Amino acid sequence: MITLTFSNGKTIQAQNDVTANEVLENFEKTENLVAVKINNEVCSLNQSIKVNSNIEPIYINSTEGSSIYRRSLCFVLAAAAQKLFPNKRLLVGHSLGYGYFYTFDNSEITQEEIASLKSLMAEIIASDKQITQEIVSYQDATARLSSQNMTETRKQLDFIAKPTFIMNVLEGFSDIYYAPLVESTGILKVFDLVPYEKGFLLRFPTTKEPEKLSEFVDSPKLFGVYKKYKEWGKMLGVTSAASLNEMVYNRKTKDFINLTETLQNKCIAEIADQIKARGNVKVVLIAGPSSSGKTTTSKKLSMQLEVLGYKPHVISLDNYYVGREKTPRDENGDYDYECLEALDVAQLNDHLLRLFKGEEIQVPSYDFKEGKQYFTGKTLKLTERDILIMEGIHGLNDKLTHLIPDDTKFKIYLSALTQLNLDDHNRIPTSDNRLIRRIVRDSQFRGKSAADTIKMWPSVQRGERLHIFPFQNNADAMLNTALDYELAVLRVYAVPLLRCVKPYEKEYAESSRLLRFLDNFYSIPSDCVPKQSIIREFIGGSEFKY
Repeated sequence: MITLTFSNGKTIQAQNDVTANEVLENFEKTENLVAVKINNEVCSLNQSIKVNSNIEPIYINSTEGSSIYRRSLCFVLAAAAQKLFPNKRLLVGHSLGYGYFYTFDNSEITQEEIASLKSLMAEIIASDKQITQEIVSYQDATARLSSQNMTETRKQLDFIAKPTFIMNVLEGFSDIYYAPLVESTGILKVFDLVPYEKGFLLRFPTTKEPEKLSEFVDSPKLFGVYKKYKEWGKMLGVTSAASLNEMVYNRKTKDFINLTETLQNKCIAEIADQIKARGNVKVVLIAGPSSSGKTTTSKKLSMQLEVLGYKPHVISLDNYYVGREKTPRDENGDYDYECLEALDVAQLNDHLLRLFKGEEIQVPSYDFKEGKQYFTGKTLKLTERDILIMEGIHGLNDKLTHLIPDDTKFKIYLSALTQLNLDDHNRIPTSDNRLIRRIVRDSQFRGKSAADTIKMWPSVQRGERLHIFPFQNNADAMLNTALDYELAVLRVYAVPLLRCVKPYEKEYAESSRLLRFLDNFYSIPSDCVPKQSIIREFIGGSEFKY
């Protein structure tokens, strides 16, 4: 017998090998229950419980629950596509407006085909079909994937060649199990398929409102950046973790690294050209979510502008914090350093106007330990060749620089938007890329554990949703700061940190998920990374001073 302790305080004795399904009556409510946490690890409802455990419910309107919902919808879509179009390869792309972009490889999809996919998905969901898991041999797994035309998923098995694999199965369709899905399809009622560009969007509800779809918010500029990089990756033959692993295995990483770095530098140079072409730009505002590489991008852009005859000056918007005693607090009573009101907007605008008139200012600094602004005696005065570069999360919000004429501002949005997928049907979320960067950097330079970084990540994401993402379409230019080889480098640093998160810590579920994710990549040693790479901002060893 084992002891099960539920999050509502209830404790029971149960037979070893019991499943969560068999003890559902001990949860306060079972409606919209999609999975459980067993000792802080996300598990499906039919997971066998073999040891004394703490059990927590996972509902649709939670972060983990909405991830399971979306992942399950993707699986149903893949099953429907396989049944209707067995000779076509369905490929997942990046996220867009609470949806995922899909295409068929080497062929456009018609509105009639999209309608038939939606109809079959609705039929599968209405029938409440069971999604089961099967343990199959390596040989059987490769045979199933080959027969289903899942090229990249099949290739990945060559680089994680285990004797057995767990596969999700729905009406004869099989795919590799990466994380729990819903037990049956009936709960997946809220979705839509919408034509977009040469593919379509699989739309899903938000975490907070799982009962309905939100209004679609398009990001055509961001999609354009993604499309450009996707075509580039396809041209080079590196579109998935399997393709990257194949390159590492064949010892061809050096050339690929040089190509990815050269492409990124070229994009930065093109943005510098756009700034010069505008003629009267006096301040460049760079914004992007956490760990998108704002600092290194500022330095690289400075170099490109110098080549064009400018004399750049980089100033962080953090220097204009109002001070701790004036900083607003969030709903939890904590200081909200990410809201616009945490910055001295009046002082910033005054300084910019004076600089543009040719006057001299005292450049402020900010002491995060003391929580107050101070001055070191550093001054700044702009001449005709001088240009300001300011980076910070509010750079795209016009309220930040409301007194500055629009034609003197050039706004850049950064996103770590990798074009790589894990395989045919499993995407790499941009937020995972950035979280892994942040875990490594926080450990290297801020003395934080992986658990510390994971704990504060939801707060960081909340700030991004409120203060950055709504303004991304205001940008004059967008830059993709992801490098398609970086996860193979970051895993060398991140894996030991994630393994130190203990099972009794709340952050264990996320660390376990990230470890499973990083297991899909072969390692690339850090000495392969160029000294001016954005990756050096996170792992150290950069030629730039931070």
